[in-house]
Order: sequence, then structure tokens, then C-alpha cells
Amino acid sequence: MRSKTLQAASEKLRCYDKRGDMIVPNLILPPDGRQSETALLVARGTRRLLATMGFASVTELPLASGRRADLTAIHEDGTIWIIEIKSSIEDFRVDQKWPEYRLHCDRLFFAIPDTVPADIMPEEAGLIIADAYDAAILREAPEHKLAAATRKAMLVRLARASADRLHRLADPEALKLERQ
Repeated sequence: MRSKTLQAASEKLRCYDKRGDMIVPNLILPPDGRQSETALLVARGTRRLLATMGFASVTELPLASGRRADLTAIHEDGTIWIIEIKSSIEDFRVDQKWPEYRLHCDRLFFAIPDTVPADIMPEEAGLIIADAYDAAILREAPEHKLAAATRKAMLVRLARASADRLHRLADPEALKLERQ
């Protein structure tokens, strides 16, 4: 049982936003290390666009296929998008695994900086142009609705990844715990 003093001190440290959600101050995501600086900036701008459209997103989501999606976003209505970030022409040319991502989303997009020519991006996917502050959809992605079982699996994958990341931010020592 917690003492009243400890409980009172804990309450003083808590901050809440306008919706009543608790704000945890000073928690900064550690850099992933796999992306170029350009890719990180494109991801930032793209995530800002997605947020204005009613999507919540996570970076580097491991998929059941063994691939890792650069950005995975879920809309308020349950629609799932995957956004593959290409930071250069060379990045696009050496990475041809993008068609496999269609199996895990309702719509597939590429996100690029303005230094990458839009005309080299495949028509079979949508196209987003982004910088560090904003993004715009240049071409809508064709819709290919997920099967119910795949949608459920993706929702669980998104929820678990998000919860695990928040837990590790709030409790870095949790990394040392073994699963029973």
C-alpha cells in the first residue's frame, strides 16, 4: 500500500493535457540509427501530415513477413497505411521490397524529399512529398482492403509495439527483465 505522502508527491509530479491525458515530461525517443538524416526529416514531416488527417503512426514497425515498415499509420476509422520513405534515388533503386508491404495495409505510399524526382516512384503506390515540417499527398494510393484476420493482426502488432515503446521510455530498466 502506498503512503499518503508518496501518493501526494506523485500527484504533484503529474501533468495533464486538455483531454485529461497524462503528460510525461522529459522522455525523448532515442535515435534508431538505421535512417539517414534526410529520412528522419521526411518521416517527421509525414507524421505531422498524418496527424492532421486523423492518423496515429509508429516508426519501424516489424511486420509478420519479417520486413520492417518505415511508417505505419492507423486512422480513427481503423484504416491502416504503410509509408515507405525513400531519401534518395539510390535508396529507391537498391530497395525493391516495397510490393510486399501491400499485404499489411489498406494503402501503400512512398514519402520522398523534394530532392528525389517524383516521376521515378511507381504508380502502384501513393506519393507524399515531405520536409521536416510538413508534407503533402501528391498522388493518392490505390486501396486494397485488408482481410479481417490480417487487420486484427496488424492492430495487435501496432498496439503492442506502441505500448512496449512507451513502457521502455518510462522504465528503461524493463529492458533487463526476462519474459516468464
